[in-house]
Amino acid sequence: MIKKEKIKDLHYSVNGIITADEIQSAADEILAEYGKTAKMPGFRAGHVPLSVLRQKFNANAVADAIDKLMNRDLNTYTQEKKIRLAAAPRADLPKWEMGHDAEYTLEFDVLPELPEVDLEKITVTKLVADLDESEVTKALENIRRSRSTAEKQDEKYVAQDGDTVVIDFTGFIGDEAFPGGAATKHHLVLGSGSFIPGFEDQVIGHHAGEKFDVNVKFPSDYHADNLAGKDARFAIVLHEVRKHILPELNDELAKTVGFDTVEKLTEHIREILNGQYTDASQRAMRNELLDVLADKVKMDLPDTLVEQELAMAKNEHEHHNAEHGHDHKWDDKAERKEAARRVKLGLILAEWGNKNNVQVSRDDMQQAIWAEASRYPDPKQIFEFYNKNQNALAMLRGMLFERRALDEMLKHVKTRDKKVPATELFTQAEVK
Repeated sequence: MIKKEKIKDLHYSVNGIITADEIQSAADEILAEYGKTAKMPGFRAGHVPLSVLRQKFNANAVADAIDKLMNRDLNTYTQEKKIRLAAAPRADLPKWEMGHDAEYTLEFDVLPELPEVDLEKITVTKLVADLDESEVTKALENIRRSRSTAEKQDEKYVAQDGDTVVIDFTGFIGDEAFPGGAATKHHLVLGSGSFIPGFEDQVIGHHAGEKFDVNVKFPSDYHADNLAGKDARFAIVLHEVRKHILPELNDELAKTVGFDTVEKLTEHIREILNGQYTDASQRAMRNELLDVLADKVKMDLPDTLVEQELAMAKNEHEHHNAEHGHDHKWDDKAERKEAARRVKLGLILAEWGNKNNVQVSRDDMQQAIWAEASRYPDPKQIFEFYNKNQNALAMLRGMLFERRALDEMLKHVKTRDKKVPATELFTQAEVK
């Protein structure tokens, strides 16, 4: 039973007492439940006397009983006070001895009450951009290129942007070749950006049979510390140049991708691109609404949640530094501010979403996992990861819930259209 309480903002410290009789009675119930299946020498399974169980397992049963009774008291207390825990409480039992009453202290933070959010008074900007027809043309060209044939050219032909070259290369820092910097008969599509900046540009203009050097500088953030920021020379042997011969853009090509005519294929591409513009506009409105909520909604935040969020951010920061060989400094003040912002928005979206019956269906989860898996060379690994990791599933569900809550909130705010270039639309739509 809880006897005393000390409350400061969202932080609670409560003191209670559990009598020795209550503890042993609860421990005996635990022992009796265990005894239903317990096997011990000299007794039939399920027929071990309570006295014998006490002798062997009483200490563990008492510890479980105290936890159970403290949780009972805490549940009763929170229901009476109409408060909700922000995280698991910290328990302390100073000077407790077996067979005596247990005086305990529980410390915990509670969730704040969400202030009323009047969405009708909020106005967000709906960015509108006209579809750039060059994107349609580019998509059609990509389809042609995906069905192109690479024809080997003679030695008079010089390599051009978009061609595939077959090369040997060896990389040097100074006069020494560096590990992992060599390959033979490597197929490289010029203009693909798959090599270090400047490498592919220097291959353009050369022809089969040539030997030449390419001089580049590794990016300062290159993943290999021993190469980052350093000047390098690559000795090149150009074996072949293959020009991509693209098929005609006609109904026959359209049929290879499932459409009867070029017109229907083009219409389909426009629909996809317009859908991307619509999605980007929605993402930009979500971002703006989050900014408004973070700025306008005033509420106290549980220190426990802010510290947990900050710890996760710091762990991710250190992991990123270690993985990429960086030494980016940790700005505690700025990161704490961002952690508090994320906690505030998470609480707002959770509270509003629950009150307005926002749901994440099984289909929503499956579609999200499929979408993520499709971005990886081996989608099976992603499915297995989620099948084995309940925490990851819970995080994914939480992310989908917040997005769904935001979209529902946007149905209640006012919007004003603003015409912008497509580049600005997609910049504003970047996830914060």
